[in-house]
Amino acid sequence: MADRKDTKRPDLLELAPEIALPEPERASLMGKLKRGLFMTQAELVEKMGAAVAGKVTLDERTLEYLEEALIGADLGVATALELVAKVKANATREQAADPARLRRLLADEMADLLEQAPPPRRLGRGPLVTLVVGVNGVGKTTSIAKLARRAQERGERVVLAAADTFRAAAIEQLALWGGRLGVEVIRQAAGSDPAAVVYDAIQAARARRADQLIVDTAGRLHTKDHLMAELGKIGRIIDREAADWQRRTLLVLDATTGQNALAQARTFTQVVPVDGVLLAKLDGTAKGGMAIAVSRELKVPVLFLGVGESADDLVEFRPREFAAALLG
Repeated sequence: MADRKDTKRPDLLELAPEIALPEPERASLMGKLKRGLFMTQAELVEKMGAAVAGKVTLDERTLEYLEEALIGADLGVATALELVAKVKANATREQAADPARLRRLLADEMADLLEQAPPPRRLGRGPLVTLVVGVNGVGKTTSIAKLARRAQERGERVVLAAADTFRAAAIEQLALWGGRLGVEVIRQAAGSDPAAVVYDAIQAARARRADQLIVDTAGRLHTKDHLMAELGKIGRIIDREAADWQRRTLLVLDATTGQNALAQARTFTQVVPVDGVLLAKLDGTAKGGMAIAVSRELKVPVLFLGVGESADDLVEFRPREFAAALLG
């Protein structure tokens, strides 16, 4: 009889090993941001340097080059044009001739624009249930693990609900993360009613006096009516069984997919009210400007950024720190 340890499920992805980070960097928001935005930052710095090389003023060709660089980073056309217009109006002669000074000006203007976006909804006191939505493959399960680790670091007790019952691999992946983090995962067999899983999870979370219940949901966006009905049923269970809990819905987007992520976000916001976005896989793309496009074009607050594969690699989205890391 074969050893069970040698048997592998073909549809089950293995978890990446934890990445050990030095303590100072682990504690540093800016360190994580810079690491996560390295590819985007390197490309922007190179293109901006080439645009102003040998120039003492910002002529129209230079401004067009800056626009192209920002659009290439997926900030969105409207935002890129607005930023370049502000730089053109406000740049001094010294800033125009110095790439480092010009980047600092652009970072300040970018942060000002981001701070005009709708702020996150304020949560009250008491336990919190978070519905995590997003299409398959965007990094939902890993993002849930990161949210759980973040709560643990604040001394909170967390319960996870494997309500993406459409894919057996999704249930097993969440269980693997739960085992790694020491977090209980409420699950049923693949194909079970997701609302029944959420019901069980709420009862378990209450019994264990949990501070947070984080719920994974299916990502079948191509069947919007089915998804809407499924999320609606889950919502009714939460309304009935956890009426006294705080509640939010987080949309996970894959930053590496660029404008496709923006299209997904538009569709999801039509299906379900979204309280905020978690932008995953930021470290794997030069399209880090997606955070700005989502915030500005969809008027949905970006709450978190996934900047690596470890459960610790999640940071809050803060406009000034983000802009500084993007253009540092």
